Amino acid sequence: MSNRNSQANKQAARERIRAERERQKKQERLRRQLVVAGAVVGILAVAGGIGFAVMKANEPTGWEAAKEAKPVAPKHTEGKDHTEILIGDPKAKETLEVFEDVRCPACASFEQSSGRALLKDIEDGRYRVRFTMYTFIDDNAGGEGSKNALSALGAALDVGPEAFLKYKTALYSTKYHPDEREDLYAKDSELLKVAGEVPELKNNKAFRTAVEKGTYDRWAMDMTALFGRKGVRGTPTFMHGDKKLVMDQIPQRQMTQAQYNQLAMANFRKMIDKEFGPAKGTDGGKGGGKGIREGEKDPSGAR
Repeated sequence: MSNRNSQANKQAARERIRAERERQKKQERLRRQLVVAGAVVGILAVAGGIGFAVMKANEPTGWEAAKEAKPVAPKHTEGKDHTEILIGDPKAKETLEVFEDVRCPACASFEQSSGRALLKDIEDGRYRVRFTMYTFIDDNAGGEGSKNALSALGAALDVGPEAFLKYKTALYSTKYHPDEREDLYAKDSELLKVAGEVPELKNNKAFRTAVEKGTYDRWAMDMTALFGRKGVRGTPTFMHGDKKLVMDQIPQRQMTQAQYNQLAMANFRKMIDKEFGPAKGTDGGKGGGKGIREGEKDPSGAR
């Protein structure tokens, strides 16, 4: 082999080595760039994920979220936010206002002893009743049974006023009403079990769906926002116009439940007769006092 060929071969070999090194350097630079780019993407993805998680964590949930939900009001309601539940003969000249909380033991006691008398007066057209349902026991005792039961009552009201009244009676009944410390009505299954006592609600698929989906949760929250209306912060409370009605106290003595219920109903009737005059069959059903008449604006300015 000539010296010239040997030199040429060495030069060619060096070029190949240099080219291979350049190729390896380019690959290494590309690899580093891809690693850095991947890290940036990863950081952004993690940051985005954290941001999304934080945003989700800050979003309201449960009943707080219900406040922001699209309003869906039951049929048979009135007023700006459909929070007026007026039941009875539209021709009735007087309106009795009743304030209750479904978990309230005193409300349950009233309903169990005197609820029939109230329903009879409504049926007789003696007055209409505006029900304002509170849920303050959820805050005081913890839980969400008052709100959940109120939402279910909205579903019953959507079926009809009769279904609402019967369902409310069943919820307060001795058979179903729980101790206020036991949040049973937070369970949809319990509310649906109670609804089995009401013919209009039993096997009613639309009612069941509304309860399970919380269709009237926002409406329940709008009703809850009325707490303190007309200065009422305890239940049960009865008002006629701006006047708070007061029942006589039941004597503190040993008695049976039947005796207690009899005295409680007598006191309720006495309070109502004093305010509205004797019922039909006594003096012709003449009423007294000022109530919220048909088309009349609430003088207190409250909703």
